[in-house]
Amino acid sequence: MNILKELKDFYNFLKEDSWQSWIVGISLVVVFVKAIFFPLLSLITGTALPLVVIESCSMYHDSSFENWWSENYAWYESHGINKEVFENFSFKNGLNKGDIILVWGKDKFSLGDIIIFKSQTNYPIIHRIVTTSPLGTKGDNNSGQLSLEKDIKNENIVGKAIFRIPYLGWVKLIFFDIAKAQSERGPCK
Repeated sequence: MNILKELKDFYNFLKEDSWQSWIVGISLVVVFVKAIFFPLLSLITGTALPLVVIESCSMYHDSSFENWWSENYAWYESHGINKEVFENFSFKNGLNKGDIILVWGKDKFSLGDIIIFKSQTNYPIIHRIVTTSPLGTKGDNNSGQLSLEKDIKNENIVGKAIFRIPYLGWVKLIFFDIAKAQSERGPCK
């Protein structure tokens, strides 16, 4: 039995244009992603959740930073965050539903960082740090803070957003968005 010949035959089978080769190919991709890619990415980033898809509009900015700030400055300024400070925050233009976020594990967190944390909900929450003592967050597109984001414990923090891939997460969201209420479906408005 020649293993090199077997591998070459298998490779040629995968290149075929048949439904069998498609099923085997897709199965191999799923196994690779689940068994190799995600565990390796988790090890590198230091978090069990290295990639997150933005599933809501809570971090959405519907216009330029200047227009967004003119509509939202009152809440931030009343909490000691002025325009110059906010302009230096990471992702100052918000995040869109469908963006994929690369998450870096436990780190030092600063005012303005976007963190991912676990709460009583079934899903992790992705919001911006607006207070550091106690640690509190707010969605940029929310009118105020939710009660569950006013005193976040360090053990509930999954990590911090460090990189964004715009809209690619819609590949996943298309399958789950249909189960949401009509007002929550589709892109942010």
